[in-house]
Amino acid sequence: MNHRHIIAILRGITPPETVAVCEALVAAGITMIEVPLNSPDALTSIALASNALGDKAAIGAGTVLTKKQVWAVADAGGTFIVSPNTNKAVIEETVRIQMLSYPGVFTPTEAFRAIKAGATGLKFFPAEVLGAKGIKAIKAVLPPEMPVYAVGGANPDNFSEFFAAGCTGFGLGTYIYKPGMDVAQVAERAAIAVAAYDKGLAQ
Repeated sequence: MNHRHIIAILRGITPPETVAVCEALVAAGITMIEVPLNSPDALTSIALASNALGDKAAIGAGTVLTKKQVWAVADAGGTFIVSPNTNKAVIEETVRIQMLSYPGVFTPTEAFRAIKAGATGLKFFPAEVLGAKGIKAIKAVLPPEMPVYAVGGANPDNFSEFFAAGCTGFGLGTYIYKPGMDVAQVAERAAIAVAAYDKGLAQ
């Protein structure tokens, strides 16, 4: 399955709204969807989304802090793990059970620790603090084939800056979804994000 490198982060979503929001994202062209584990009944939302859209989208979990949580996400049908930190045990366990691992990093030391543990891609977080210049400087010393995602402050208005810094893709949180947003709003924002991503990729 080929995906745009846009991860929609649905922090705070509840099970009853999950499938409709995920369907809107997929229809717009965003097929990597993360439900952070600090959302209400997150594992149920992951299971619902995976059952409904597992053939069209990659459904994963965010804010994963322990190996036990990795197993729970796998049991719910999730296929990737996103963490806010660089936790060697979490990365290694994720890879061991053949899921994709996107740990959060902020420094070159954390980035290399994550790569050594087997990370699939690196989540530079918070990107708005590092900025495109900071990411570009760190990216220069990383293996060129390692995907890098800007998360925390990335939005369609600054995609081009982060692309120019060498980013592969983005994690979109409050831009794409906030509790209380209706499906139409999510769909509209997803379409804007996809258009900006595609334009940036083509440049």
